[in-house]
Amino acid sequence: MTEAASATPPASRAARPRGEPGKGAEEEGRPAGRGRLLTTLVALSVTLVLSVLAGIALGPTVVPLGDVVRFLTAALTGGTIGADDATGYSIVWHVRTPRVLLAAVVGAGLSVVGVAIQALVRNALADPFVLGISSGASVGATAVFVFGIFAGLGVYALSAAAFLGALGATVLVYLAARGPLGLTPLRLVLTGVALAYGFQALMSVLVFLAPNGQAARTVLFWLLGSLGSATWESLPLVTAAVLLAIVVLLRQSRSLDVLSLGDETAASLGVDADALRRGLFVLTAAVTGLIVAVSGAIGFVGLVLPHVVRIWVGSTHRRVLAVAPLAGACFMVWVDLVARTAFAPEELPLGVITALIGVPVFVVLMRRRGYLFGGR
Repeated sequence: MTEAASATPPASRAARPRGEPGKGAEEEGRPAGRGRLLTTLVALSVTLVLSVLAGIALGPTVVPLGDVVRFLTAALTGGTIGADDATGYSIVWHVRTPRVLLAAVVGAGLSVVGVAIQALVRNALADPFVLGISSGASVGATAVFVFGIFAGLGVYALSAAAFLGALGATVLVYLAARGPLGLTPLRLVLTGVALAYGFQALMSVLVFLAPNGQAARTVLFWLLGSLGSATWESLPLVTAAVLLAIVVLLRQSRSLDVLSLGDETAASLGVDADALRRGLFVLTAAVTGLIVAVSGAIGFVGLVLPHVVRIWVGSTHRRVLAVAPLAGACFMVWVDLVARTAFAPEELPLGVITALIGVPVFVVLMRRRGYLFGGR
């Protein structure tokens, strides 16, 4: 501490309103400049490309990076490969590429939906699963594993049942949470948590009634998150939904900034908080349902990554929504790689890895940046 700083009168310190940062805190909490934002976007974009290539190349069977690039080029341009490369090509193009791309899409989707839901309910502890949507999807998926419903849909049975379960949960949460004042944050959170417990109880009953133990094991693995069933057919719909969500939320970024300040402030600034909250609820519920349908319930991604991004680029939603999808995509690609290789040929559930990483990171963030979590 400098001599001038130590001579600052205590009264001048006390005169500063609580919650108003001093100079050092302003420098910490001030939104990052355009230079840092652009550098971050470029760095994350390059990292994502390299991560995807690494995710495709690495695994129980390592494929040289040169072969990966050659196989991808042949697949995208209609080129030919030799008979000796057929196995490597099949691993790269038909197995790993759709899985790695789906991991990137899921990570991006969970991160951006996490940002939106934290603004929607004005709660720093909110994540994509706080509204009970994932629990509803889990009931649908469990019914497929246990009773084989929608068997006629083949490989699409799980996704269809999970999405229908998420859709049903969305409708129930909306009808139960809507009151005379519309969708208030507190009613949304309480209703979502309460119905999530109900869906989990129903899911437990279905597992209890399972005719064999393997069904219960499969359900548990899926509930903790897995991309083992990724195919090219599972990519287009969820990718389109995530991209649409990013575009819509970026266009609404200023409104999200206002919504975070409270409904009264939003109304004074010309933002219809109830209408915006309804739109956000429908959008986030649909995207969450689609993500859970293809990957299971993967926790902590939508909770922790938005906070990490805010610390780095500032709390303005336009900045956070620009960076969070790239950060989430990179993170999930590496999480999936660890899941595939740590105990090969066995796979770890993705939710186990994200929790092992997310819990300590969240605790460190909370201790170092307490005001981001609702005050010191």
